[in-house]
Amino acid sequence: MPAAPIRSCLLSALAAVVLLIGAGQALAFDDKVFDDKTGVKPQSSPWAVFQFGFSAYKSGHKEQAVEAYKYAAENGQIGATWKLARMYAEGDGVTRDDYEAYKFFSEIADQDVEPGSPEESYVSDALVALGNYLKKGIPGTPVAINEVQAQEYYMRAAANYRNPVAQFEMGKMFLKGEGGVRASVKQAARWFQLAAEKGHAGAQATLGNLLFQSGKIVRGLAMMTAALDHAPASDQPWIRSMQEEAFALAPEADRRTAISLADDILTKGFGGQ
Repeated sequence: MPAAPIRSCLLSALAAVVLLIGAGQALAFDDKVFDDKTGVKPQSSPWAVFQFGFSAYKSGHKEQAVEAYKYAAENGQIGATWKLARMYAEGDGVTRDDYEAYKFFSEIADQDVEPGSPEESYVSDALVALGNYLKKGIPGTPVAINEVQAQEYYMRAAANYRNPVAQFEMGKMFLKGEGGVRASVKQAARWFQLAAEKGHAGAQATLGNLLFQSGKIVRGLAMMTAALDHAPASDQPWIRSMQEEAFALAPEADRRTAISLADDILTKGFGGQ
């Protein structure tokens, strides 16, 4: 047999062995914590069950993942509680239920987690999610619109955990005088600046618009243009509208200079300016 076919056969055989070993390890791990008929086995390690839930989720077995996450969450795994909240909030593997998600996020927000701890990201994200729910309310549930409480959740995430989304929301509240805070362009700009330095496109665009309105035309246009370049699809329409309106008002020379500066911002990053 020629060398190439021999090499191909050997590689195929080796791949098959690796797959069998991996499958054996997965089954052995599954057998320790989960039974297809009875579900999670009693006295299982919450961490092991959380890991099993993650593996089940990744492989598409989301019903098993939900059961595993619930067991792990009930036994103190914040990551499992967060994953359940996200699944219910997005209708991912379960029927969408914002109130159920709200309750799971609330459990996380009640945790006393120090900034810098491994669980920080879960708490930070949960606080923002709760703020979003309270800003609009959840129809048909006890969760009514409460902008003051929403502001308190955003502030906690923004100040304690430096969450850029929360910092952006705080900026908007100060800009409009919402959530029980007094309107202050200076305070709004401070929060937008903090979020912008972390790459938040909405904060960069809004701060750029404030600069434009204050007479810093080139800098403001450049920031809006750079923000539009990397903004998520959901934010592009309002950022584009803001940027195009400003461009229409600016002199031609300022537009050209702003475009060049925007390229510089994108190359060096917002913090490099």
